Amino acid sequence: MEERWSTEHVLSLAPDQASCKAAGKLSAPAPWSQTGWGQGALWGQCRGSGSTPYRTVVELTTPAYKCTCPSRKFPCKHALGLLLLWSGSPEAVAEAAEPPEWAAEWLNGRQQRSEQAVQRRTAKAEAADPAAALRRADRRAARVAAGAQELRLRLADRVRHGLADHTAATGGWGEVAARMVDAQAPGLASRVRELDDTPQQGLLAEYALLHLLAGAYGRVEQLPDPLAATVRARVGFTTETAELLAGPTVRDRWLVLGTRDTSDERLTTRRLWLRGAKTGRPALLLAFGRPGQAPDLALPTGRLLEAELAFHPGVRPLRAVLGTRYGAPETGPAEAPAGLSVTEAVAEYGAAVADDPWLESWPTTLSGVVPVLGSDGWQLTDGRHGVPVRRGSAPESALWRLAAVSAGHPVTLFGEYGHAGFAPVTAWGHDHRPTGVAQ
Repeated sequence: MEERWSTEHVLSLAPDQASCKAAGKLSAPAPWSQTGWGQGALWGQCRGSGSTPYRTVVELTTPAYKCTCPSRKFPCKHALGLLLLWSGSPEAVAEAAEPPEWAAEWLNGRQQRSEQAVQRRTAKAEAADPAAALRRADRRAARVAAGAQELRLRLADRVRHGLADHTAATGGWGEVAARMVDAQAPGLASRVRELDDTPQQGLLAEYALLHLLAGAYGRVEQLPDPLAATVRARVGFTTETAELLAGPTVRDRWLVLGTRDTSDERLTTRRLWLRGAKTGRPALLLAFGRPGQAPDLALPTGRLLEAELAFHPGVRPLRAVLGTRYGAPETGPAEAPAGLSVTEAVAEYGAAVADDPWLESWPTTLSGVVPVLGSDGWQLTDGRHGVPVRRGSAPESALWRLAAVSAGHPVTLFGEYGHAGFAPVTAWGHDHRPTGVAQ
């Protein structure tokens, strides 16, 4: 049976703060009827302004949501309100043998669509023409190689003209990024597009990393397989989820270390971090949603999920996709996860960058650190050494929440450590309870 979620976990699913506030008003039993939960689902009817109540269903495993209200936000305030009611008032949402017909219809349809999608992917793979696929791959490889060579020449031109005004002589980087898109190298295009906004003091380093990446792709066939896979991924080649899951997987009881959401005008990106209880290896799950819509993937921080993960190939395999789950998330350890000193964390990140020079950050758990606000911003110190908190990685309110969890005492802190500093995600204080500090 699925364990009831914490209020913090429910609110982490909300697409925005307005949805959190609206859901709070629906977290009492009064507007709800025909509530129940069981078999991995939660349901209820919520009284609205009309004569017909809104029917709300939550599939808890993914999770996924269905509501008859007209809201374009997912999850809507009714789904969030029902989850809050289930979380905070167990007596108001009782376990049931089976859902009502209107809820079961959607749940069964969702299961059927999932099975049909698997069948379609299988059929597509079986029907694929290997020879045609190889020809397409060869054509793309040639286009990417030409694009990488052009990028190296463009970078050399910029350096010859000097960095004092890196757009005056040769214009901005938008046209070059478009050329990389035409060359089917979206990874290169993305990095090139960011150059126009790169501060001048960091420009030469970015030029060097791009030049190194473009040059590495030019001799990718001569590189060791793990490094070649990393270079291809950085350039923009992807591996289908079905292909990953058909290969080797790692089964473990994965501790959920934390979640970070970022948004722009195009989409919301969720980064969910795990650590294997047996293997000790880190894993990053990515999920995406439309603006105003929280990504589907959600796992409560501090819980353990027994599952199989398939990792993307690379010299430092980190990004993974979620395969078979063996039950619902379970209660995690009562203590904070083991961590590193600041010195050990710096050494670990250095080793990771030596393997993958384009790595921007590495998942790191610091133990025994105290957050301190200084004249240059927030710092994390273990009494002997310190690291800066990366500017812009968390709102000021979240950093003060971290300070409150610490209360001047050492805490365990998980986050992403990179050359720009430490981006905090989750903190464990003296009570060993995880607190989100990413947003």
